[in-house]
Amino acid sequence: MPEAKLVRESQAEMVEVVLPNDANPLGNILGGKVMHLIDIAAAIAAHRHSRSYVVTASMDHVDFLHPVRIGELIVLKSSVNRVFHTSMEVGVKVFAENVLTGERRHTSSAFVTFVAIDDQGKPKPIPPVIPETEEDKRRYEQAEVRRRHRLEHRARPRN
Repeated sequence: MPEAKLVRESQAEMVEVVLPNDANPLGNILGGKVMHLIDIAAAIAAHRHSRSYVVTASMDHVDFLHPVRIGELIVLKSSVNRVFHTSMEVGVKVFAENVLTGERRHTSSAFVTFVAIDDQGKPKPIPPVIPETEEDKRRYEQAEVRRRHRLEHRARPRN
């Protein structure tokens, strides 16, 4: 098993300008585009932490709190919250940034679960993550609760 890593060692920040091609008729970024960017930002942190290829296993619901308008920056911050053996939860916070004032507003958040895979496409162990700050520790503890909910949901019979 590779050595444990600090949360900050794999954190990532992505920034893009929202262009008309990314927007709906109201001038706001498309929800699907935001989800796509969340998946990419989360994968970067997962790759950095595991130093492995990873695949997306799930994305928790995404609430769109505020729109991101054409001409604003969309800023995505990601970090590994917790590792469970071959899977890990990555948290992503999304912000809209006004390019003229620098003002940022939180627009959405998501938790994305990834599985690290080996050369044969089989799950492989991931090094543990070490939370340092109080915020890291809070996210680490809450990730276990969310994982239990995900596993319970997956175990429910489907029609």
